[in-house]
Amino acid sequence: MTDARLSFDQEDIHNALENISASLEAGNLQQALTTLLELHPADRADTFTDLNSTKQKQLLRSLDIPATADLLEELEDQEASKIAATLTGERLAEVLDEMEPDEAADILGDLPRSQALQALQEMEEAEDVIPLLHYGDETAGGLMTTSFIALKPEQTTTEAIDYLRAIAPDEETPYYLYVTNDERHLLGIVSLRNLVVSQPDVRVEALMDTNTYYTTTLTDQEDAARLMVRYDLAALPVIDESGTLSGVITYDDLMDVLEDEATEDIYRLSNVADADLTIESPISLSIRRRLPWLYLNALTAFLASWVISRFEGIIAQVAVLAAFQSVVAGLGGNTATQSLAIIVRAIALGEVDDNRNVHTVLKEALTGLLQGLAVGFAAGLGVFLWQGNIYMGLILMFSLIGNMLLAGLAGALIPLGLHALDLDPALASSVLVTAITDIVGFALFLGLAAAFLPYLI
Repeated sequence: MTDARLSFDQEDIHNALENISASLEAGNLQQALTTLLELHPADRADTFTDLNSTKQKQLLRSLDIPATADLLEELEDQEASKIAATLTGERLAEVLDEMEPDEAADILGDLPRSQALQALQEMEEAEDVIPLLHYGDETAGGLMTTSFIALKPEQTTTEAIDYLRAIAPDEETPYYLYVTNDERHLLGIVSLRNLVVSQPDVRVEALMDTNTYYTTTLTDQEDAARLMVRYDLAALPVIDESGTLSGVITYDDLMDVLEDEATEDIYRLSNVADADLTIESPISLSIRRRLPWLYLNALTAFLASWVISRFEGIIAQVAVLAAFQSVVAGLGGNTATQSLAIIVRAIALGEVDDNRNVHTVLKEALTGLLQGLAVGFAAGLGVFLWQGNIYMGLILMFSLIGNMLLAGLAGALIPLGLHALDLDPALASSVLVTAITDIVGFALFLGLAAAFLPYLI
């Protein structure tokens, strides 16, 4: 139990990074390699990424083929492709042969065409990778691996186990065993456990479960991930348009999809269009991808400022209005963000029923109204006690009720409307909703103040 690990420790990576750097600077390449290879492959990739390019090249030249393949599988796609592009054609082909077919296909898809073709020509197992290159990155076909085990229904359990011993599948191969006919059409699935504990002469078809969940090669990866999550599947078979079993999506690939999709939704709700941006991205790239949305935000802010400017005279007479107008806009924006997050999540998880969209919008509007009543009454009472003016309290109360009602309505209606138009509901929703709650909030509060101005002075 002395080597058991309770949790991930960033300090281990930091220490390894310092040791590797010190060893390389001292000219002790072997010690640096030993330190790197002692790490778990995931930690090894993080440590390698943190090294400068010169030190990366020193290590890469001395890593054997399996270690290089493990490293590329753990690196982020962009980093893996950049490293792969530096390898010679023969070495790259050997590394790709050592990798899982889906991981190798991802790297080949990101390499220059000429280099990818050369690598494919020199690979010994190119036939496992080439079919995967025909599918888009965000489809089930682009996510699946061709590394799976298929049995025949007429095989006995003894014959099936002997077959498994003969092919000696590696630890990455999912231990769901698929049953196919001579045309490779999927008939069912057998668990390894059932195969092992059954009597020797039992046929595979007697053990297989024909009620099998599967997806197609052109299905969006997010839909495939939802299917796996809903039915707790460790692996999901993928068939092509003719019904042929083409590959399998494994659970580790599912986790990558969920992470990518969650990152994409979080970024887009914050108006960052590129989900590939990280804290390590170059400043120039970050600015190019984030600046356009700030320009749009600036435009909507100017619209809100224009609304305020129409009431300059009133604010000059009752200066305290300037302090309270941001309360209306801020609470309206927060209410809209709550609705927006719930609706975008529901869309992302496929929980939205088009037949109940009206009910969903009305429910969020009612929620906004009730929240507005609760918050508006408390805020209005507070202002009355503070300022000693009941009209100021009433103006703030009714402004909050109106803006929070609108916020709930807009927070549901805008993402659902964008989704109905096949537009990304997360990318533009927050800008539009914030603009609406700011502009309407200012107009409603200052408009009511103008109507009750004699009672405020």
